Amino acid sequence: MKLKKEKKEQLIAYLKKNKIYVIIILVFIVYIFFFDEFNVIRINSDKHKQKNLEKERIVLQTKIEEDKKKLKILKNDPNAIERLAREQYYLKKDNEEVYVIIDEDK
Repeated sequence: MKLKKEKKEQLIAYLKKNKIYVIIILVFIVYIFFFDEFNVIRINSDKHKQKNLEKERIVLQTKIEEDKKKLKILKNDPNAIERLAREQYYLKKDNEEVYVIIDEDK
């Protein structure tokens, strides 16, 4: 217990002796953490943005892969083009009638 008390007293004496250096170091640390261009708040914000962008990149990458597969199918299969035109754009041949059935449960 006496060692701890003696060390505390020594530390306090050292800090009193070198008060100006301690103040300068504390001011520098506060400046770096809160007022610098790359402060703690900005770093946390950038990490959050980076995580969101990474999630978005993964979603877009999967969508690109799906679109590449669809494009490959459309390039190779002429019936696929006709099916796409009929299903998505409701196109029809001249001698046909198209009936659109909407499911009310969805």
